[in-house]
This record gives sequence, structure tokens and C-alpha cells, in this order.
Amino acid sequence: MFNLEGSIVALVTPMDEDGAIDWQAFKDLIEWHINSGSSGLVIVGTTGESATLDVAEHVQVIENSVKTADGRIKIIAGTGANSTKEAVYLTNSAKSAGADAALLVTPYYNRPSQEGLYRHYSCIADEVLLPQILYNVPSRTGCDLLTETVLKLVPHDNVVGLKDATGDLARLEEILSGLAKLKRHDFILYSGDDLTATQFMLKGGSGTISVTANVVPSRIAEICNQALSKNSQIANKLDLELKELNEILFIESNPIPVKWILNRLGRIPGGLRLPLVGLDNKFHDKTELILKKLSLLN
Repeated sequence: MFNLEGSIVALVTPMDEDGAIDWQAFKDLIEWHINSGSSGLVIVGTTGESATLDVAEHVQVIENSVKTADGRIKIIAGTGANSTKEAVYLTNSAKSAGADAALLVTPYYNRPSQEGLYRHYSCIADEVLLPQILYNVPSRTGCDLLTETVLKLVPHDNVVGLKDATGDLARLEEILSGLAKLKRHDFILYSGDDLTATQFMLKGGSGTISVTANVVPSRIAEICNQALSKNSQIANKLDLELKELNEILFIESNPIPVKWILNRLGRIPGGLRLPLVGLDNKFHDKTELILKKLSLLN
């Protein structure tokens, strides 16, 4: 049974200025996160620019991450698509590559009904013997995976968890209540919203799939440790220290700000793929000031 708690980094995919993947920078990031106490890595998710990687690149990034990690950190492969057939293919590819689990975003743009979502996820879970985590981020997909549909999918052995990026803590309580009735206390619940992740864990969540952890992995790992131990005072204090960073990371569409910051810190080159472009100049000074407050820049 897949069971992973704590800080899971929604990893960026480093790219040169021409958009080519920088494999050395990618490997260096993985090593850094292993050494910083992160529990796992999500590869080619939203933050990893999955939408602008072709299928061959998508699979190659997963393969390289598994090879570099070499069993030292859990690898969760982003394999969601707005075509069920493509999602099955990518999830099978992740399994073949040796990923520990798959993260499947709801189909975007085509906006299926709840019945369509149920059949979509059921089909993938039936086809591929790999732990699968549902991913709900309606602000980006235009599609909301409702609690009743999540609970309908819970009995499937291959559906092991949910990443909830709604930031709605009342929804978390609904899901926890439903899981208790189903006696599925092993079902994993991850926050996908950095601003509310600490409260999510204090209220019963299992961890966070975090954008902010790209920048301050050891700090997010420590917040998770404190929150999961129900040391609310310490967890909230540490969380408050990162409030401005959490906010600035979403001043433009993710991963634009986080890649700008990592480039500024010397971790990665500055490349993005169109239609994404670099962080607007008007945000540079404010972002640098926040990094200096956190002693990340001199």
C-alpha cells in the first residue's frame, strides 16, 4: 500500500532559454531535495510544465527522475490528461519507468460531468496497477471533482489518495467524514494550496504537494513535521514566516514566479516554454525583497 506523508515537492522542469530541458539542473534539483528532507517529488505536474511537454519528453522526464532518485525518494509522476486514452498511456509509462505512484489531474478544458470523471478515473485505475492520486484544481482546469465523486472512487484498490488544491478546508472535513464512514482511514489527503496547507494538515491531511518547497524545501519539510505531529503553535509560526513567499509565488501563473526565483537563486536556467513568459519586471523588486527577508539573498 502506498503511504507517503509530509512535504512533496511539485518539481519544476528546468529549461534553457530556448526551452530545451536542462538535464543536469534537473538532477541537481533532485539531489538537493533528497538532502533537504523532502518526502517525495511530483514530476511533470502543473509546476513541471506538463502542458507544454510532448508525450515523449513527458515520459523521458519521469524515467530520468526515477533513475536519479534511485529509490532514495518517492517519485509521483504526473500522468493526467484531458483524454482518458492518453492518461492511461502516460500512467502505464510511469509504471514501466518505476514511478511509485501517479498524480492524475482532472481533465481540463472539455469539462466532463461527475459521471464522466468517475468513468475516466475508473478506467485508468482498472487499466493500470499503480497507486493513483486524484488531483482537483478547478481554478486551472474549469472542472471540479466533487466530494461525492471522490468517495465513489475510494473503494477502488488503485485509487489511494487525493490532492485537493481548492483551499477549501470545509471540503476537507466533508471528505474526512465520508472516509470515516467508509472506514478508509488509509486514504491519503494532500493539500495542493500552499497558503492553507498547514491548516489542512492540522485538520487531518497527510501532507502537501507544494510549489513553495521548490524554494525552501527544508522549511516546508519542518512545517509538515510539526503539523503532522499536531504541534500547531510551532507549525503556524513557521507557516507565517513564509506567508509573503507563498503569496508571491502565485502573483502570476505557476510556474512563472517559482522558476524566476530559482533562476535568481542560481538553481536553474531561466527558460519557460511559450505561451508562458518570464515574470513581469514590475514584480522583480518585491520578490527579491521577500527573498532577502528569508535570508535567501544577500
